[in-house]
Amino acid sequence: RRYPTVELRAETFNGPTHVPVPSDSAFLKGLLLELRLLQEHVFVEQRDSCTRISHSCVRSVATAAGELWPVLAFRKSGLIYACVPLVEGSLEPRPPLLSVSGLSQGLALLLGIMDYVSPSRKNEAELSAKVGQLRNLLIQACPLGTPLNTNIRSLNSSFEDIQEMPVDKDQPAWRSCTYKGKPQVNVCITEKVRCMQYDQSDVMDTWQVYGAVNCKCDIEGSAPNVTLSLTLPSNAPPLQDIVVHHCVTSVDPAMLMSTSAEPLHDSVYNGPYKFPFIPPSDSFNLCYYTSQVPVPPILGCYQLVEEGSQIKITVNLKLHESIKNSFEYCEARIPFFNRGPIAQLEYKVSYGQLDLSREKSLLVWVIGQKFPKSLEVSLTGTLSFGTAGKEHPTDYVCTGNTAYVKLYFRIPDFTLTGCYVDQHSVQIFVPGKPKITASRELISSDYFIWNSKAPAPMVYKPLLD
Repeated sequence: RRYPTVELRAETFNGPTHVPVPSDSAFLKGLLLELRLLQEHVFVEQRDSCTRISHSCVRSVATAAGELWPVLAFRKSGLIYACVPLVEGSLEPRPPLLSVSGLSQGLALLLGIMDYVSPSRKNEAELSAKVGQLRNLLIQACPLGTPLNTNIRSLNSSFEDIQEMPVDKDQPAWRSCTYKGKPQVNVCITEKVRCMQYDQSDVMDTWQVYGAVNCKCDIEGSAPNVTLSLTLPSNAPPLQDIVVHHCVTSVDPAMLMSTSAEPLHDSVYNGPYKFPFIPPSDSFNLCYYTSQVPVPPILGCYQLVEEGSQIKITVNLKLHESIKNSFEYCEARIPFFNRGPIAQLEYKVSYGQLDLSREKSLLVWVIGQKFPKSLEVSLTGTLSFGTAGKEHPTDYVCTGNTAYVKLYFRIPDFTLTGCYVDQHSVQIFVPGKPKITASRELISSDYFIWNSKAPAPMVYKPLLD
């Protein structure tokens, strides 16, 4: 499948270094040569010289106009999967692979296609049928050249509803099928909080919250208009670093300019956060955001000290009073790297229960669904270890007393920023009364509490800077 709009963008971005994609037959011939499926036993300098040794699936395909790069291509189970990602810039000198975002997007799409096609590879008729469906499925998965849904297998069930071309001229390309039935809108705000706590006077604790607003709009019509508003409490910090989905038709430019790179001041955009949009047919993330919240949800202190052949640990956790004390799950995992299995364990917990993993190298402190009335819990213990084997975890960063506790939790119907969707503020300009469902959640992500009795590794400190 070719995307003329993407090829035009490539010509604009690449400038004089641009190499156009050749015809399908010429591209295939060049790709087969590059993959050593043509002239396999012949030395081809552009392919076989020592300077071209590569263990990557990113290739360079020779064409009449020059070398086409990057071409993402690999073989699997007798099939070749290939795509040409867009490079948003000049191709000379070649940019580092990690800076080309199209490579990861293209790889995800190819892996999705492989997952969809490969189970049928032993049945020629079924394989041919699936390959024949791919073009139509790509209209939904990648309508304008940017992958929106790389799980091709999940699109197969709605294959009958996919249109090759929109019937209505006003129907946007990203709305690839029409819905028939009672209108309904589901919105879920998911906030994730990252945290690094050190409990040391010379190292600052850091934390960051970032959210995504996921929508699924089942609405009749070729181009229905929906307006959704995000609401914050009056004393809440503003949303920043807002990125919106391409289906959003208009937003206040000041909303997109508010960035966490600058300290909060009076000119920061404080809302209203309104998003008018024409929704795609499938579930999508309407927007992403960050916010500079004043405190992390759980404050912790971890102390690990070696005394002879034993280790003594102390863990204290406190839930901030502003946080909803109702968890779906909450647990603290305490790994012990570069040591043998835990041979002896004596402990005392003020709340919850402590479990030892099967390989005896990890303590799992299950706090449960609520903190006690004091909002504080503690764990003390003494451990000794046996002889280390190959199956026990090692870590080149966490050596000696440098160690951490990692928290895992989910709080349903709660966000750290206080952000929520008022169901009455959702406007849908279609006949009938739509059913609107709104939910929210807070989930931990990389929530570390480092041992305050040892220096925290420098590699972890700049993660949130």
